[in-house]
Amino acid sequence: MNDIELIEKLCNARGASGFEDEVLTVVREYCKDFADFEEDSMRNLYIKPRYNKGNRPQVLLDAHSDEVGFMVQAIKPDGTLRFVPIGGWNESALPSSKVQIYTKTGYISGVIAATPPHLLTADRKNAPVNCENSVIDIGATSAEEVEKLGVKVGAQVVPLSPFEYDKKRGVLQGKAFDDRLGVAAMLKCLKELSQEKLSVDVIGVVSSQEEVGDRGITAVMYRVKPDAAICFEGCPADDITAPQYMVQDALRGGVMLRHMDRTVICTPRFVAFTQEVAKKQGVKVQMAVRSSGGNNGAYIISANGGTPVIVAGIPVRYIHTFNCIAVKEDFDANVALGTALCKSLTEDIIKGF
Repeated sequence: MNDIELIEKLCNARGASGFEDEVLTVVREYCKDFADFEEDSMRNLYIKPRYNKGNRPQVLLDAHSDEVGFMVQAIKPDGTLRFVPIGGWNESALPSSKVQIYTKTGYISGVIAATPPHLLTADRKNAPVNCENSVIDIGATSAEEVEKLGVKVGAQVVPLSPFEYDKKRGVLQGKAFDDRLGVAAMLKCLKELSQEKLSVDVIGVVSSQEEVGDRGITAVMYRVKPDAAICFEGCPADDITAPQYMVQDALRGGVMLRHMDRTVICTPRFVAFTQEVAKKQGVKVQMAVRSSGGNNGAYIISANGGTPVIVAGIPVRYIHTFNCIAVKEDFDANVALGTALCKSLTEDIIKGF
């Protein structure tokens, strides 16, 4: 499975928070030749490479499997579906977007309703768009018809946005780049490290429910006690929204290393070491200081008496919407940096963090 095939399978997999099973199926297939697995009841998947020795410092490579999505809340008499968000959405992007809804016999497609301009009253033109005043239309005309189709309250709903790749320009488009691109980068690092001489052991964790409050990683850190950790993330690109002097996460800018966000100050000495490794290896990095946002690093850094952590992000435009854009060269930079870091870390270096 090459990089693009892996990314495509991961991004097309349906896995809102709490429903990550399809993602883990892809992960198991990719890693089966070099790793063993454990899985807990929260759908956290622990990837244990067979090249580990068991007597060295342990480095955790984390990436979360879940994507932002929705859940069916109620079925209306007219056959449309009330829904609630799973994770944080730009709700102005909802109308006319295509979605897919889980049933036991397979997913069915629907559209988040958008009123035609012919039928908009003055009040409705100015009404805010949000989940509370939106519905999903699957082409049904009654609640009974919806029930016959197998749609039930509690069903998972995710965007219907098939993955696309423009090889000539290296442009990736699709859904769930937060954090399936991070998952793909982490998995490739684990695979490439099987050919390297290491001074540390590594464990990969595909963690669940990050989008609803870092819940999966909380369970992970009770079971895993790493000496250091790298979070692989898909992070919001700001290159077309911020003034030039404030751009810190641009497409084709390489890895976004985060100093801080609303939830975490990444371990300064680990961040500085990472910058040195990137410079030596010729990997492009861009440094970010954020006043909002959050990630699994916030829990990792305070768990088990304190765990040094960095966040290595892949720039993604239009994050937490139905269609994302990223580029392959930033993905490659993330893999290169993650691999170089694991090769460079030693027990003494980690103790210095």
